[in-house]
Amino acid sequence: MSQTVNDSASLANSSLSRIVAISKMLRPKMESPVTESGKNNPEMQNKSIIDALYRALAQGHMDRVAEFLESDLEWWFHGPPRCQHMMRVLTGEASHNEFRFEPRSIEFIGECVIAEGWEGAQIYWVHVWTLKDGLITQFREYFNTWLTVKDTSPNRREIGVESRHTLWQSHPRDLSSRSLPGLLLAI
Repeated sequence: MSQTVNDSASLANSSLSRIVAISKMLRPKMESPVTESGKNNPEMQNKSIIDALYRALAQGHMDRVAEFLESDLEWWFHGPPRCQHMMRVLTGEASHNEFRFEPRSIEFIGECVIAEGWEGAQIYWVHVWTLKDGLITQFREYFNTWLTVKDTSPNRREIGVESRHTLWQSHPRDLSSRSLPGLLLAI
């Protein structure tokens, strides 16, 4: 089974790379979604890019979405294989209407931007986007999974004070009584 998951991830990554590369060759560079006030603030710039990505997805502007993605985007997924909604949309396997990503919150942590969304008591997702020089280089999708993000850099680690380094934690209001697997993302 793990071989099938790895094979489908490799296939999705190669499909996505082709779509992004073709789109970038055919379209001129679009205007930056970053406002004047955010140009000198990398965190705000990254958050603005992710916000613009979700707006473009909602409107079905996949050529605009491709403008935000590095051609060799690294992708990670945790959840049931049938729930790889974002990758199916990004690779063109599914329409942007098949699953609507409406973030309830978008927060930034350094080069990472975390978007979180949920619909009722059955659907919960977290997306962790890593950006470099205004392009998305890595995408992590967590579906029906509690996520905790911790800072593990050696210069901030203190013995016995582990809990102070939690940078972000899942907080879906509608799913608080539901049992979901939990993961730790160390950055």
